Amino acid sequence: MPDYELLIFDWDGTLADSIGRIVESMWTAADRCELPRREAVAVKGIIGLGLPEAIASLYPELNDSRRVEAFRQAYSEHWLLLERQPSPLFPGVREALAAFRSAGYQLAVATGKSRRGLDRALAGQGWETFFEVTRCADETASKPDPLMLDEILVHCGVPAERALMVGDSVFDLQMAARAGMDAVAVGFGAQPLSVLQACGPCLSINHFEELGVWLMPSVSREVRDHVG
Repeated sequence: MPDYELLIFDWDGTLADSIGRIVESMWTAADRCELPRREAVAVKGIIGLGLPEAIASLYPELNDSRRVEAFRQAYSEHWLLLERQPSPLFPGVREALAAFRSAGYQLAVATGKSRRGLDRALAGQGWETFFEVTRCADETASKPDPLMLDEILVHCGVPAERALMVGDSVFDLQMAARAGMDAVAVGFGAQPLSVLQACGPCLSINHFEELGVWLMPSVSREVRDHVG
């Protein structure tokens, strides 16, 4: 196993248990815009993309900019309503990340969320300065374009082969492959491992704690105490 220096995490469905809220917000936006609701599996299939790309994927017929903006606004309004109480982190996430950072890893986030959305989520967890760097879809290219990962690598001064991407969507894994880095597939988020494994991850996990167990040979006793 490579000696990783940098761990990069997706947010929704990887660190935060927010997939149900995303589906509900998409359905609410569809209702308000008098569009058919897409099946939950279809909505989960676009999680990881930036919101404009997600809307275009679900509703390719929606080519009027005013209607697209109305959909985006309806989605955002309902999402903000739900996020008055921030989406909870998955079990073990907070302890594991703190232990990884203490062990010397650089930590980063690469997400399809907007900058405003991620900043709000980080504030909700008290993590405004927790990560070395974060990148969002509206300030760089949307997944699976590797640009956000390339930017994170440059910021952290780490080569791709010493970095690891952890995510729950095919877009996360495709992005990692295009950036030349290893990836971990998370099976408790948007997409099942049966779908993600086709992208060739170096590890597949069903519980966040498994990441710490897998990294155990190259991390300190503190990580094993927190996540083992």
